[in-house]
Amino acid sequence: MNAPHLPKVAGIDSPIADVPHNVPTSAEAAQSAARRGRSGPHPVSDDARPGDRPAAAVQDRLACWISDLTTLHELTERLAHTASLGAALEELLRAGASLVGARRGLAVLEPADGRGPATLVGHGLLRSELGAIETVPRDAALYGQLLDAGAPSGTAPEGARAEVINSDLANEPGLDPRHREVAAHLGFHASYGLRLAAEGAGHLGAVLWLYDEAGQPGERQRHLAGLYVRCAAAHLARQIELTRARDTVAVLREELLPSRLPRVPGVRMAVRHRTGPLGGGDWYDALPLPEGALGLTVGGVTGSGPSTVAAMGRLRASLRAYAVMEGEDPVAVLSDLELLLRLTEPARAATALFAYVEPTARHLLMAGAGHCPPLIVGAHRTEYVETSLSAPLAMLSCWEAPSVELDAAPGETVLLYTDGLLHRTGEPVDRAFALLHAAAAGAPRTARADPDLLVDHVLEVCLPDGRDRMDSPEDVVLLAARFD
Repeated sequence: MNAPHLPKVAGIDSPIADVPHNVPTSAEAAQSAARRGRSGPHPVSDDARPGDRPAAAVQDRLACWISDLTTLHELTERLAHTASLGAALEELLRAGASLVGARRGLAVLEPADGRGPATLVGHGLLRSELGAIETVPRDAALYGQLLDAGAPSGTAPEGARAEVINSDLANEPGLDPRHREVAAHLGFHASYGLRLAAEGAGHLGAVLWLYDEAGQPGERQRHLAGLYVRCAAAHLARQIELTRARDTVAVLREELLPSRLPRVPGVRMAVRHRTGPLGGGDWYDALPLPEGALGLTVGGVTGSGPSTVAAMGRLRASLRAYAVMEGEDPVAVLSDLELLLRLTEPARAATALFAYVEPTARHLLMAGAGHCPPLIVGAHRTEYVETSLSAPLAMLSCWEAPSVELDAAPGETVLLYTDGLLHRTGEPVDRAFALLHAAAAGAPRTARADPDLLVDHVLEVCLPDGRDRMDSPEDVVLLAARFD
């Protein structure tokens, strides 16, 4: 006998309303059991042979298992493809809502080790509604029991659980008045929560789904949700570690770069810096020099990750020292930097551009080591200044390059940038250079008068749709110096 086709209790594309979440009363369960008989979940005709009934029940149970496994596989596959912690939390709430038949939910992330990140994410809830939920005292919130369940042994309050069911908040005994008030205001009358915990990572937080009517998810729904949340917690633990690593690299990198640009009479500056998820080796600097001069530099060390960021910091610090001692000779500055790199970082290569600027005279003396040529932008010209006639640092046994002089007119801006700006366009190099030139040449008059507006305009044209902020292995540095 073939088993009848059974619809999934919850699928990826199933509407939430199709998933019942109210458990039948004992009277209804008794009537349903009487109708089904003792053989299985579906009625069997009177003329069916008694020997067929156990086989049909086994087939029905197998069909349910297969349906459940298929559902969990589909949901966990979607979760595994999330590339960020925020996306993983949103997918967890969405998939869990379909499993337990809820319309709204929230996830509270609060790792037990105290290292963060701590956040609150909602599903089907407005920001104001999340704010209202946050006004409920922590020890009285429904998710508070789940968070306390992850406390170290001996510190969790008595009765702490990994699953919390509140089937009727209006009549729930012992519920905090503020919680009852918020529930009535937001229109949810029941909730179901699970603790988030992963092996090796411990307690991570809690997830809670809210129902518009009194009731609770059925036993099968709770079982599926529990399995799914267990898998989701392991994925969240990995995303938390990745987020921490990214944050650490980002903080380290920001500390190694200037927090603000100096104020120099006759020059206004602006910079934009975008880094990849692992951290790259691009740097920028604007350094006041003796006799009112200014040193401008951009560059990049090959590679990515913490070691590359550290190497970038060492190289930038060394360049600052050389610039103070002999900044009026950019070739000498880069020659010293090349020697240092070859002796102390033999496995690395770098590109760099250094400009010695006399602001009052609007005179620049520049040298480049395999770096992208700067772009000068003004009312009457937009052109590249050729400074890339040399190989990158540490690529030759003896580095040498010519210097280039440039006199800027009042109102002109010099743009220094790293090759990540060109690579992130997705275009071949020649077309990327043409795109950058067109973006600068087509800048509105208001943007040309303000370096902050100009760098934003160039990024918007060259990297539209937020591509400058997307995760990419390529760093982007864009430094503008406008001469008054």
